[in-house]
Amino acid sequence: MSTSDLPLAKRPFGSTELRVSPLGLGTVKLGRNTGVKYPQPFEIPDDAAASDLIALAKSLGINLIDTAPAYGNSEQRLGTLLKGQRQDWVICSKVGEEFDAGKGSSHFDFSARHTRQSIERSLDRLNTDYLDIVLIHSDGHDEHILQHEGALAALQQCKQEGLVRAIGMSTKTVSGGLLAAELGDAVMATYNPAFEDEAPVLDYCARHGKAAILKKAFGSGHLINAQDPAHAAMQFALSHPGVTSAIVGTINPAHLRENVAACARAIADGC
Repeated sequence: MSTSDLPLAKRPFGSTELRVSPLGLGTVKLGRNTGVKYPQPFEIPDDAAASDLIALAKSLGINLIDTAPAYGNSEQRLGTLLKGQRQDWVICSKVGEEFDAGKGSSHFDFSARHTRQSIERSLDRLNTDYLDIVLIHSDGHDEHILQHEGALAALQQCKQEGLVRAIGMSTKTVSGGLLAAELGDAVMATYNPAFEDEAPVLDYCARHGKAAILKKAFGSGHLINAQDPAHAAMQFALSHPGVTSAIVGTINPAHLRENVAACARAIADGC
């Protein structure tokens, strides 16, 4: 059996009861193809192609799926595409960033009221009565948001009510990542062979039992210098003991298989 056929063993999600695959499926490309930072333009897949992609991810051992209100109509599509499969997936969504398709730009609202409304809307869109993970979708002012806006308190309240199982922040700064890890269950950080600045956040997560999800582990498709860029990126990402899972946003089935194979190889190598 080749490494691409091996299931991805689930990992503890920090100190929570969740267990996730070391590779997660990002779904921005299921709902939005404008205002995104990818090297090549792409067409949003139709329902049949999206369903096949999700089925492939599941068959390869992926159980973490990442979405957000800022990802166009990704949440709405997943609500249909994941019907009957809720127990098979750990769903991560976000609050704070809203994408206006008409204007092609985002705006942000980190108030407690909007956070609550956003979670309730995500529950409705995703056709579920709970979200596994909800992250604050930062605009870059990580510490200010955590210390002076109402989003964190609203997330904590929703967690107490059972609407959310784990909370955290998708951060843009080292100081913000450290604070988010301290105050929440998880941090989504940027870390790849071309950008190691946020390694201290991963170090903190490793020491304190917090989950760390990597965004841009492949540099949004820009890491092309290595002979085997997928394997190089996965080996780099998973070699850090603080990393729980890395998100890959491909909509190409062949690329997804390659990424899973690279992940399996990195784990087999001791990562």
